[in-house]
Amino acid sequence: MTELICTVCPMGCRVRVEQDEAELIITGNRCPRGLTYAREEITAPKRVLTAVVQMAGGDRMLPAKTMTAIPKEKIFPAMEEIKAITVRPPVTISQVLIEDLAGTGVPFVATGTILSDEESVNKDG
Repeated sequence: MTELICTVCPMGCRVRVEQDEAELIITGNRCPRGLTYAREEITAPKRVLTAVVQMAGGDRMLPAKTMTAIPKEKIFPAMEEIKAITVRPPVTISQVLIEDLAGTGVPFVATGTILSDEESVNKDG
């Protein structure tokens, strides 16, 4: 048996997953999303990947993330791909930096704005 804490909503249900021959038996979830979360976490776990990207011509870094979750086993190849790029300003929030990160089909996007070599704007400002 595997016990998980569901992270889909703030309730944080303790979900238990047991393998019975070819079937998963999932208990403890208080909503259907917990059932989906547990099934995916056991069979094909995914994560949203956040990182920083080197900006050209300096010590500045650009915050970025995957647009959606990617398979957990693709995180290290994705990080190698991210480390290999350098971005030139201007860059805006949601700008696609890599179209298909590590062959996942998921775009890697900027989560900040850098207008010039000296000027940046964060999500709140």
